[in-house]
Amino acid sequence: MGVLDILQAKKTGLPEHYRQLSELEMVSRIQAIKEQLGAQLYLPGHHYQKDEIIQFADDTGDSLKLAQLSAENEKAEYIVFCGVHFMAETADILSSDNQIVVLPDMRAGCSMADMADIHQTEKAWEMLQGTFGDTIIPLTYVNSTASIKSFVGKNGGATVTSSNAKAMVEWALTKKERILFLPDQHLGRNTAYDLGVPLEQMAVWDPISNILECDGPIEEVRVILWKGHCSVHEKFTMENIKQVRKEMPDVTVLVHPECTFDVVQASDINGSTKKIIDTIENAPAGSSWAIGTEMNLVNRLIQTHPDKNIVSLNPNMCPCLTMNRIDLPHLLWALDSIVEGEVINQIKVDKETADLAKIALERMLNKSI
Repeated sequence: MGVLDILQAKKTGLPEHYRQLSELEMVSRIQAIKEQLGAQLYLPGHHYQKDEIIQFADDTGDSLKLAQLSAENEKAEYIVFCGVHFMAETADILSSDNQIVVLPDMRAGCSMADMADIHQTEKAWEMLQGTFGDTIIPLTYVNSTASIKSFVGKNGGATVTSSNAKAMVEWALTKKERILFLPDQHLGRNTAYDLGVPLEQMAVWDPISNILECDGPIEEVRVILWKGHCSVHEKFTMENIKQVRKEMPDVTVLVHPECTFDVVQASDINGSTKKIIDTIENAPAGSSWAIGTEMNLVNRLIQTHPDKNIVSLNPNMCPCLTMNRIDLPHLLWALDSIVEGEVINQIKVDKETADLAKIALERMLNKSI
């Protein structure tokens, strides 16, 4: 790829000639570049990536684990993050200044993260403080933008993952009377309920109408949930559970806590991506499972555990569309740009935002179990 191609690509996206390459040629070229760059290159791949990408991953994991592994890999000059935008931001925040983080396709975003922007959040914070005073601490799911993590760090809060959400919500409730939980209402609701907070003591902040929606007395609200959701996990329904139990009477329903409250309550087990993977790995041969999470991961579990009967809880579910932006042409393009010395799609978080976001991340890492 020449310099002119790179300059044109920065304006228009993937150069057209990459779309003309065969899969075999792209695989061969990616392997060759990985060998050429060696320890200079680190390529983390999120669990939800397609198999065509996972085959090249140096490590697989959830977003935070991969960001931490990126930061620990001090030899790597280039971190080509195969995930979505907020994950690459977290990798940049935690890695050293001399490391370059690249996202193969800048269109690989996250609809959940985009449901809470900094302007909405600052306005909500001002209005909620007007209602409740200085009684609120913010928590944000790591599935959020760097600016939201920065806001949370600035205001005494922390990040959470689906694995440690309970520990972090417990911690937050020792600091203030109330929590503002961003940006996924379902993880916040499911976690708080598991800790004994009744639904009547939860409210939902609608950032579009700037209205606090609650069923109980407003003065008794303990958890304020941002009106956001995962567009994948919200598509698992009670009808899906009824159908799979009818078709597979011995099935165990295993879902992610980003699913809706009723689906989580009707499931047998709920937990993070890691918990889902570990549960299936430790399950006995011949057991039956309906899994409510992203389809690429479910298909990979089906392939790697042929001794178990595994299905998707929603058989019509599509893979995460933004995760699937990362494909062989974009990965090859990103790697070619590194070899050519004209890096494309670098993710760089400004220092002020990164410093405050890192505070929120470190509070979690220091306090969570």
